[in-house]
Amino acid sequence: MITIENLEKKLKDNELNNIYLLYGEERYLLETIVKKIKNKFGQIIKGINYLEIDEDNIEQLIPNIETPAFGFEKKLIIIKNTNIFKREVKKKSIKVSEEKDKIIKYLQNNKEVMKVDVIMVFIEETVDKGKMLTALEELGAIICKFEYQKISTILSRLKSICKAYKVTAEDNTLKYFIENVGTNMQDVINEIRKQIEYVGERGIITNQTIDILVTKHLEGVIFDLTDNLGKRDIKQAMLVLNNLLYAKEPIQKVLITLYNHFKKLYITKLSIKYNKNIVQTLELKPNQLFLITKYKIQAEQFKEKELKEILEKLIDLDYKYKTGLIDINIGLEAILCTYCS
Repeated sequence: MITIENLEKKLKDNELNNIYLLYGEERYLLETIVKKIKNKFGQIIKGINYLEIDEDNIEQLIPNIETPAFGFEKKLIIIKNTNIFKREVKKKSIKVSEEKDKIIKYLQNNKEVMKVDVIMVFIEETVDKGKMLTALEELGAIICKFEYQKISTILSRLKSICKAYKVTAEDNTLKYFIENVGTNMQDVINEIRKQIEYVGERGIITNQTIDILVTKHLEGVIFDLTDNLGKRDIKQAMLVLNNLLYAKEPIQKVLITLYNHFKKLYITKLSIKYNKNIVQTLELKPNQLFLITKYKIQAEQFKEKELKEILEKLIDLDYKYKTGLIDINIGLEAILCTYCS
């Protein structure tokens, strides 16, 4: 297993490996690595020296490995979302299960040929420990799991990008940026580009430029909404809600996100009360640890009884909306107004 950073370094410094397994939830960085592999490979002509294999045509993998890349030294094959790394295969994917054994046997019996003729990149969402993974490990495949990045890693990437464009941004400013944008790397990259374009070369990214330009992720907006509720500022809370709806954020999604947020505040409140580990009780991932302080601060703005009542009202609203007893917009506004009154 190799880290994303080390994989990036290898692609920058060395020749390509002949087998890769890339998987995980951070799809932006994964796809970026795939692009780098393609660029390193060189000229690509689909059907000749470049092929794509998926669950529907998995039986074509071995024939395509055996077919020469006419006029080219090697062939690049992308094998994506085939599910051959899952231990349990759904009934409709029996073909995948049958092909998996053939592929494993073929790879084991043709190690030297593949090193010369082909580069294979397996791309999956999840990978189970099993025969297929073991086979790739024995063949010396480069295996990399693309997890959501820790805040420290995202900060490091952001500083490198700003430096490359001769733009200044303090660590606290970049942390504020992440709080507003979230940790999805696609969103992070898109939003930092906007900041860089706005301030220009030798410019400075500030909290003010972030407030002006950034498109906040839904969870970030919910934090703002909750802050205003905690302060009993119904005017500002309604403004935040209306801005969400104006931006065409589905009201059902807003309701679910608001419920989940108050549930986390309630759990935080109880964790503090009973001296429990907040990270464990909230089941926070490494890229979410920066939220602990925010949850603690917001939880202090509400009484335990208030949080429980809000959750009960949101559940009741969901039921009444689904059974046609109330308009969801009106119901949500009523809950907010009642709490702030």
